[in-house]
Amino acid sequence: MTAVLVERRDRVLWITINRPEKRNAIDTEVLGGIHAALLAAAADDGVRAVVLTGAGERAFCAGADLGEAQRGGGVFSGGDTHPFVEVFRAAEACNKPLIARVNGAALAGGVGLLCMCDLAIATDDARFGVPEVRVGVFPLMILGYMLRLVPRRRVLEMALTAESFGAAEARDYGLLNRVVPREQLDSELDVLLGRILDNSPQAIRLGKKAFHAMQDMSLPECFEYAQLMIARLSQSEDAREGFAAFAEKRPPRWG
Repeated sequence: MTAVLVERRDRVLWITINRPEKRNAIDTEVLGGIHAALLAAAADDGVRAVVLTGAGERAFCAGADLGEAQRGGGVFSGGDTHPFVEVFRAAEACNKPLIARVNGAALAGGVGLLCMCDLAIATDDARFGVPEVRVGVFPLMILGYMLRLVPRRRVLEMALTAESFGAAEARDYGLLNRVVPREQLDSELDVLLGRILDNSPQAIRLGKKAFHAMQDMSLPECFEYAQLMIARLSQSEDAREGFAAFAEKRPPRWG
């Protein structure tokens, strides 16, 4: 069985962790599959958005495959370039919106995959948590993302107590954009994708690049960067089309 399924649905690339019997646990094959799919999405001008999800209904991703770890490999191994870091770097470099479709439990490394996405929508019965301390480790690989989304004290409480929490709390903590009943997950995802796909692909690509760059800048650095980027954006083909469409009172026709 292929650990990661990659499917093009019109202008959206779907990446599905395909280990439902393991609650879509992460192993090196899963990380390699996600990494390759993200690189492919970034290189394909026909892809306008990416959806990351898990097979089945039990879990989005339940974290690392501890069986692989016990055999001396997997996501707890060392090395100069960790496979999780490669995935995170590919996600940061991907110039398309990356949306997490959280169809069940997101735990440990699964929370990391959720956090690396730009947007996240979850079922209202999904559960979340970072229980690494229960098996003698700590959620180090995902802390960088968590600390950018969730208040510091909340992150530390999650990591120290290993307690799970529900989707409403995850949304309040900043991990999720939307929480919906399970039967509405895909219809709400389609609405979100539709709104993104209606907009300028050039503006989204450059805007996402600027967003990630500016989050680590000082305020003066943000001002300098912004004035350079707005000039670049305003001279793009999409901006010319957008301005013309507004003046002519018609929908824009993106290239």
